Amino acid sequence: MKTILAPVDFSEASINAVSFAAEITKRSAARLITVNILQKGEDENESRAKLKSLESDLKKSFDSDLNCESFPVHGSFIPTLQKTIAVQKPDLIVMGTKGASGLKKILIGSNTVKVLSNTNVPVLVIPEVARFGNFLKKGMNRIVLATDLDLLANEGALDILKEIALLIIEPKIRVLSVRPEKTRLSNAKRQERDNLISVFSPEIESERVTVFSTSVIAGINYYLSEKNEDTGLLAMIARDTGHLIQKHYTREMASHTHLPLLVLNDSKE
Repeated sequence: MKTILAPVDFSEASINAVSFAAEITKRSAARLITVNILQKGEDENESRAKLKSLESDLKKSFDSDLNCESFPVHGSFIPTLQKTIAVQKPDLIVMGTKGASGLKKILIGSNTVKVLSNTNVPVLVIPEVARFGNFLKKGMNRIVLATDLDLLANEGALDILKEIALLIIEPKIRVLSVRPEKTRLSNAKRQERDNLISVFSPEIESERVTVFSTSVIAGINYYLSEKNEDTGLLAMIARDTGHLIQKHYTREMASHTHLPLLVLNDSKE
């Protein structure tokens, strides 16, 4: 992981997300770019001053040598962010979401949810109620990878998840699949489950978990509610069409979760 991009609008949710980005940047020796996308009429000088202040705060809180830079850009959010991504080529985007508490639904039309539909770059979604201290402290080391067990088109789709997992103290990966009761996995899905576990072994303790439910989201939430004391991160793979965990599932989960959610993409592009 070389470059992390964190869009910021100076709300509490986005500042909280930048804290996660800074901690990951420090631990991975990456470069952090914070960008403020200005709408028509917003003051660029004010934006630059706030970004400089944010940089200063991050270096005081995390590391005086933290490799970070920031800049404002003008334009509509999604097209401007896409242009920034094309230039900066980030390995990970970190964004905040605003919610009241717990699993209450956030604004479904938020910029974060829109980003999930418009980029193939992995996105780490940080709910406002999440704290980076919990994410990286000992005891919050369970990482849940929710998957439909369909064959990955992009063999490198899980690389960022493994990198982030290795930043956590004694990480544990749980490969979670949700399916209706009285159904059996095909041989192909069994093989893919074994393949997924092998991606993380032997460096990371990994095991398979099955939840029986007719609803993907309900099944995932049930498992998370049962394992809420030590789960620090949820990961999902976004697929365009034809698969169980499609992009609309990842968008829905981003709108509900109280945990950091890493959305990976199975596109080869």
